[in-house]
Amino acid sequence: MASRIVVVTQSMVDEEVVREMAPDGFELLIAKPGSPEWQGAMGGADYLVGFADMLVQDELFAISPKLRLVQVLSAGYDRADLAAARRAGVPLCNNGGANSVAVSEHALLLMLAVSRQLIKQHANVVAGRWRGNSTPRLHEVRGKTLGIIGMGTIGKKVARLAQAFGMPVHYYDIARLPEDQEDLLNVRFRLFRELLRTSDIVSLHVPLNASTRHMLGARELALLQPEAILINTSRGPVIDEVALHAALASGAFAGAGLDVFDQEPPPADNPLFNLDNVVLTAHMAGPTQESNISRLRNAFDNVQRMERGEAPLWVVPELLA
Repeated sequence: MASRIVVVTQSMVDEEVVREMAPDGFELLIAKPGSPEWQGAMGGADYLVGFADMLVQDELFAISPKLRLVQVLSAGYDRADLAAARRAGVPLCNNGGANSVAVSEHALLLMLAVSRQLIKQHANVVAGRWRGNSTPRLHEVRGKTLGIIGMGTIGKKVARLAQAFGMPVHYYDIARLPEDQEDLLNVRFRLFRELLRTSDIVSLHVPLNASTRHMLGARELALLQPEAILINTSRGPVIDEVALHAALASGAFAGAGLDVFDQEPPPADNPLFNLDNVVLTAHMAGPTQESNISRLRNAFDNVQRMERGEAPLWVVPELLA
């Protein structure tokens, strides 16, 4: 009997793309979690692929006795119960940087949108105000120092894009790069608080875990320069959202571009909505049509690796410790 792959798309990837990318020689099932089809499918599942980190609980492994791999299509896996995966002995892998081009482009998009007050300009034009009551104060990014927090796959791509715009790049990461890699990327290490004090734009590219939750609170935000811009395309709780609103509302620093929030979707009364120095998107930095294909390519490659008896790639580091 062919090994069974169960795919959970959460409507983020077209089913026809999944079927087109799926490898031959497997039984492919696309199921909605919690449905009767899901319960039946997981009973014989060898591989689970999808936006599925929230499904990684003891219950998943109880109903899936044959499960050999959970392959998530996202970079993040903060909703997964890693202890449950460890108890089950089932590897959990993320997308291997498949969305890194999309997220890095989106980070630059937010930097430019905030610097040029894009949303305010658009609103003025369509409302017939042309340039509003006064010509807005706009800024170029060329020559501005970019501070990247988290120099992983996405952070490295952000650095390369920023340098194409003429931005010097500093970074902070608990895993500091060797000097030869810093030279190749043309980036320089700074201590965390030093980076916050000296950067014109700060962009966050870290996973959400115990060490990064609220890593930017009121104390850290107070270190930002008055003209600084903060970009977050990682996870909302990396920043203390209450402290962020207070700092932005008081004009402590210039503005923010946010793709992620504490609660998603955010409630209608989220106070960030009332600020005119923020640009907000709906956790859409990653899911481009191109990145969706890359996610599936990596996922099905990992499935085939395991089917051949090889070790999977991109196992989350907490399960390797």
